[in-house]
Amino acid sequence: MPILYGIIRTCFHASTGSGKTTITSLISRLYDIDSGSITVDGVDIRDIDKDVLRKRIAVVLQDVFIFSGDVKGNINLNNNNISYDKVVESSKYVNAHRFISKLGKKYDHEVKERGESFSAGEKQLLSFARALAFNPDILILDEATSSIDTETEALIQDAIIKLIEGRTTIIVAHRLSTIKHADKIVVLHKGEIKEVGKHDELIAKGGMYYDLYKLQVEA
Repeated sequence: MPILYGIIRTCFHASTGSGKTTITSLISRLYDIDSGSITVDGVDIRDIDKDVLRKRIAVVLQDVFIFSGDVKGNINLNNNNISYDKVVESSKYVNAHRFISKLGKKYDHEVKERGESFSAGEKQLLSFARALAFNPDILILDEATSSIDTETEALIQDAIIKLIEGRTTIIVAHRLSTIKHADKIVVLHKGEIKEVGKHDELIAKGGMYYDLYKLQVEA
């Protein structure tokens, strides 16, 4: 199954053989590339201090880490610079507020370790709200909607469209509904870039992306 990258208002260059985890790690400078370059606003990320770069990036992963404490703390990570109002605002953007407001103490509700009382979709929405609360310049969504049911995913699509404005967003996903409106789609298969273009361009091309699209539509 090829991996699809939805890229909004940005472009990346990486040596062939990089998988989705590798690309996310490279952008965050968990390690540096051997050849090619990755730039942010025209600046090679290797010339940017790692701490400075990482403060500009938020990553929403498929596997969400929820720690014991209250809901608010799980969103702002107990950062006093992120106010209660900002936490609520971010939650409303991604429709997490809907289920949080039903909890006994709402944002002060105590969370069990690893969020055992929440569904996979609810934990993913908390992670999404967490990323948005930090207002990153670069947002990476790495299979962020894979654990969310179709109805829940539909709720956040409108939020994603609004929130990418003025923000570089890289989306890694298998669901075409998540990436079909991207400015650029890169089809990566077995470590190699197979196709690059917009959704309509790749459909018209009739290649690997078209085949995957047809499979998902007919499923």
